[in-house]
Amino acid sequence: MKAPGPDGIVVPVLFHASGSSCAGKTTVLPALRRLPSLAVHDADELGVPSDADTAWRQSSLERWVRFALERQAEGVDLLLAGQSPLGELLACPSAPRLDGLAVCLLDVEDDVRLARLRARDGDRWDAAALDAFVGWGRWHRAHAADPRHHPEVVTTGGWAPMRWDRWSDWTAGDPRWAVETLDTTRTGPDAVAGRLAGWVTRRRGR
Repeated sequence: MKAPGPDGIVVPVLFHASGSSCAGKTTVLPALRRLPSLAVHDADELGVPSDADTAWRQSSLERWVRFALERQAEGVDLLLAGQSPLGELLACPSAPRLDGLAVCLLDVEDDVRLARLRARDGDRWDAAALDAFVGWGRWHRAHAADPRHHPEVVTTGGWAPMRWDRWSDWTAGDPRWAVETLDTTRTGPDAVAGRLAGWVTRRRGR
């Protein structure tokens, strides 16, 4: 995110609360709506087709980036909750037009994620689906720290217009690859919402 100008005004930004399911993203969104000049949305609001795949997720994300640009023109920030990592946001065709971008990964330990999934959906998932579910969360965790951690997870079968070359040569520790991590394993929804709101406020600088 750009620094405040001489008049103290901070440019609008797209905030992304990222991560796999059952980390608490959707649960905390209502509390974030109390923050001023902040539009709060869940990426799934656009609807998720039964055959949704990587390419669909990325093309849908581009629609949200364009929505953020509309809010940017109005002087309003956007907080978006979804499963896209930082690399997908950076690769969206319209991303360079954003004045700022900040990503916070909501993460949770694997066993707790599984317990939350079972509490939500019962036993409708088979063993292979559960392994994939946990693996997606583990991948988010590692990729948030290192852009070279299996980027093929999102680039293979991705949406053709995506620009992976924008970050494909970045390495761990690159200041441009900045992802805040918020562990929700032992933190209740109110506390998670408070920490996420604090992150937004700090990044805004106001």
